[in-house]
Amino acid sequence: MRILLFTGKGGVGKSTVAAATAALAADDGRRTLVLSTDAAHSLADAFGVSVGSEPEQVAPNLFVHQVDAQQRFEHSWAEIQGYLLRVLEVAGIDPVAAEELTVIPGAEEVLALLELRLHALSDDWDTVVVDCAPTAETLRLLALPEALGWYMTRIFPVERRMVRAFKPVLTRAAGVPMPEDDVFAAVERLHAELDQVRALLTGPESGVRLVLTPEQVVLAEARRSYTTLSLFGYRVDGVIANRVFPVEAPDPWRAGWVAAQSAVLDEVGQSFPGMPVWRSEYRSSEPVGLEALREIGHELYDGTDPLAVPVTTDPLRITRNSEGAVLRLRLPFVGRADVDLARDGDDLVVTVASYRRLLTLPSGLARHRVAGARVDGGELQVRFAGGRDDGPGEE
Repeated sequence: MRILLFTGKGGVGKSTVAAATAALAADDGRRTLVLSTDAAHSLADAFGVSVGSEPEQVAPNLFVHQVDAQQRFEHSWAEIQGYLLRVLEVAGIDPVAAEELTVIPGAEEVLALLELRLHALSDDWDTVVVDCAPTAETLRLLALPEALGWYMTRIFPVERRMVRAFKPVLTRAAGVPMPEDDVFAAVERLHAELDQVRALLTGPESGVRLVLTPEQVVLAEARRSYTTLSLFGYRVDGVIANRVFPVEAPDPWRAGWVAAQSAVLDEVGQSFPGMPVWRSEYRSSEPVGLEALREIGHELYDGTDPLAVPVTTDPLRITRNSEGAVLRLRLPFVGRADVDLARDGDDLVVTVASYRRLLTLPSGLARHRVAGARVDGGELQVRFAGGRDDGPGEE
C-alpha cells in the first residue's frame, strides 16, 4: 500500500495538492483514501463537499475522511484521562477546567495518526494520502513515536514497578490516587499503536512530499524540514512548487513576481538534487471541486505516475568494513558544526538545531566504541571500532 504525506508551511496549498494527487490515484483505479491530520480540516472545502466522521465517497474509488477526534480520544485516551481527572478532583480543580487540562496539546493530530494506522491495517485501500498540519506541528508529531519509545523502554517499567511496590504508602502520603494497571495498559497500548504508525510511515512504500510556494522564506523552511525529516528516518520523495506565476506576465508588476519566483525555483532545483520537483501554476480562481483538482493533478504530474516510488537509499544505513562499521544518517543542508553528537550507553544522541534523536544502537554496534564522526555530502558518518567508550571522536 502506498502512503503519501503532504506537508509544508501554512498557506502553501497542502490540502489542494494532496486532494489533487488522491483524485488522480482514484482515476487510475486505485482504492484511495485521503485524510487530514490538520485540525483546520480543509479537505472537505477543497472537494466542495460535506464530509462526516467516517470515510465518505466523493468519486469512484475516492474517499475522504476527516477524523472524529472526540471518538478516537475516547478510545485511546479514556483510561488515562479518567486517572488524571481523579487526581485533579483531589486537588480541588473545577470539573470543567479539569477536563480541559487533561486534553493533551496536539491530541487531534496524534489521534489522526492512530486513525491512519487502522486504515492501513484494514486492507481496504491501495493508497492513503495524508494532508498533514503545517510543518512545525508535523515534525513534532512524527518525532513523537520514537521519543515515546525511548521513555517506554527505559523509564516506564521502573515507574510501574515503583508504583506497584509503594502504592499504599504513596497514596496515603501524597493524598492522591496512584494509577491502576488499566492506566499503565492504556499507555502501553498507545505506545504500541504509535510504534506501528512509525513503522508504516518510515517503510519503503511511504514518502513525504514537501509543498512550497516560490518564496525565499518558504524555501528556507522546506530545507529545514528536509533535514529534520531525514534525521527521524522519513523519506522525502518529491517537492511541489505551488502557485507559480505564468511566464507570460501581462504587466510589470506580475513580471517582477515571475522574475523573483524564477530565481527561487532555480534554488529549489539546487536544494533538492535528484528529486522530482513538480510545479502548479497560480490560477485566476480558487480550485474547488473534483474537476478543478483533477486539472491541477494533471498539470502537476504531466502524465507521470503520481504514486511512483523513487529509488532512494534509506535515511539510516549501516555499512561494515575490515576495521569495524559505519553508521550513515542522511542530514542534508548541515555541516559538522550544526550537529551535536554524544554517546549515552547504547544510545547515540544526535542533535540538529532544536531537534534531537536518540538512536538505539543494534547490539552489533552497541558493544563497540565510536572511533570518529564527520558530515560529508549531507550525510552524518559515525565510525565504530572495537571496545567501548562514552563519547564520539572527531575527524
